[in-house]
Amino acid sequence: MKKLFLLACFMGLGIAGFSQKYAIIDTRYILDKLPDYKEAQKQLDDIAGGWQKDIDSRQTELDKMYKDYEAEQVMLTPELKQKREDQLFNKEKDLRDLQRKRFGFEGDLFKKRQELIKPIQDKVYNAIQKMAVQRGYDFVLDKSEGITIIFADPKLDKSEDVLKELGVR
Repeated sequence: MKKLFLLACFMGLGIAGFSQKYAIIDTRYILDKLPDYKEAQKQLDDIAGGWQKDIDSRQTELDKMYKDYEAEQVMLTPELKQKREDQLFNKEKDLRDLQRKRFGFEGDLFKKRQELIKPIQDKVYNAIQKMAVQRGYDFVLDKSEGITIIFADPKLDKSEDVLKELGVR
């Protein structure tokens, strides 16, 4: 009797699951079609490229200082050796700090991405939410970022509808 009751409960949940209305979208596809997003991404790439060039040039300078030190260390007094080693250590520390400041977790690049990309993502999210409410979807799944979908009927992909809602199509 207990098994029959559990089976009936699971079947009821299964039937309820089939009656839910859902849609599948691809936010990466949607974002790639938005001119604002492309421009923001280009700005981020340009900024990151400039910062990376600065870091690379500092790294080259540091590498040269290490080579010079290696070549001259046999001729240096212990005091001069220590002074040069301290300079190298401080320069390397400054370089690592700059890398963390620019590209680290919640660094300058992260903050700039939040400033440029988040408003566009919020706009897409709001369009998705509006479409979902208007059409009565229970779930909207995003197939672009880590959700594995083994099979999805293409007619369920509502990415084009979101683009229409955003005025792109």
